[in-house]
Amino acid sequence: MNYSDTIQWLYTQLPMYQRQGRQAFKKDLTNIIAFDEYMGKPSRKFKSIHVAGTNGKGSVSHFLASILQEAGYKTGLYTSPHLKDFRERIRINGQMIRKNCVINFVKRYQHFFDQHRLSFFEMTVGMAFEHFAKKQVDVAVIETGLGGRLDSTNIICPELSIITNIGLDHTNMLGNTLVKIAKEKAGIIKENRPVVIGRKQPETFGVFEQIARQKHAPVVYAEDLNFVKYESGLNGFYQEENIRTVVAAVQQLRQQAWNIPEFALKSGLKNVVKNTGLRGRWEILQTKPLVIADTAHNQDGLTAVIKQIAETPHRNLHFVLSFVNDKDLENILPFFPEYARYYFSKAQIPRALNEEILQQKAANFGLKGEKFSTISQAFNAALKKAGKDDLIFVGGSTFTVAEVIE
Repeated sequence: MNYSDTIQWLYTQLPMYQRQGRQAFKKDLTNIIAFDEYMGKPSRKFKSIHVAGTNGKGSVSHFLASILQEAGYKTGLYTSPHLKDFRERIRINGQMIRKNCVINFVKRYQHFFDQHRLSFFEMTVGMAFEHFAKKQVDVAVIETGLGGRLDSTNIICPELSIITNIGLDHTNMLGNTLVKIAKEKAGIIKENRPVVIGRKQPETFGVFEQIARQKHAPVVYAEDLNFVKYESGLNGFYQEENIRTVVAAVQQLRQQAWNIPEFALKSGLKNVVKNTGLRGRWEILQTKPLVIADTAHNQDGLTAVIKQIAETPHRNLHFVLSFVNDKDLENILPFFPEYARYYFSKAQIPRALNEEILQQKAANFGLKGEKFSTISQAFNAALKKAGKDDLIFVGGSTFTVAEVIE
């Protein structure tokens, strides 16, 4: 198989959560533990930092990788999902895994995949762990995919665990209350390893305290630390909370004798896009009209984005939106402004919500606009109707942003 064939096989042969949803979600770690054992336990051959949370875990992971890279460490970074290229998920010092490494990995273990019916996510986690071990990284920043306790990444024993915040998302799999979701995310807390909590929330405080005590894990709340504002390469207002979390994590790593000078912290935050290739976080795609894309896709994330839109100068406002079909729109759509013009569409994935259904649901909340069968059609229509002083926002899901960037 060439690279294109290999990626197509990965996408279509076995369950992939980003495309298929709940049916691809595994309820235990049996497969990944067996696969890690089969590969010679690469998960134990590199130091790691584990990041979970409802929102911000991707930004926090990229910030930390950038800072560690600036400090001189050979740094692995595993994140999901990707926007344009599968290889975005696995990077070392910002460089994506090589195509031939992906091809050879799948060839080497395809029999095991077929025999044990590994999910797409289990395979990619195994690929990342083997790659980091083979390349002998000094440290790898590992972002969870979904939840924490049963996430395939949760076989590592990290130097530090980070939980950014807890919100209502993926409730059909993680639970329908903040307490239930917090218990799943807290599954990444490890014995005698410190954990940084990004947001102190009354509903989840007791959960983290109890589990941390059971694991003898020191708990640090980022909100409790004295904080000096830093310049960042990411422009979203919501990044302030993420940066505070990152600074708290860096302080913990310094206490563990990691050499992270202040210049590395500052330059890592500032150069995060250049160092890691991160995209889709309040990203300005063009001006006149101003086009902003953001991957926020749940109530907390979209509320923060909509607040920043309101504070961004513009004449008329346009939303190019698409969502996945398991998103709780009844708790999301009320936050969108009625005065804006909407362009409802559907991403080119099986999980995408039909544009007619989205249009109908939006109308129930006073949101009016046209429907389009593809995101590119919706985006082009918005560009044609927008004046040079208007603002076009592209979002609703990672897949919306990915298609516009492409």
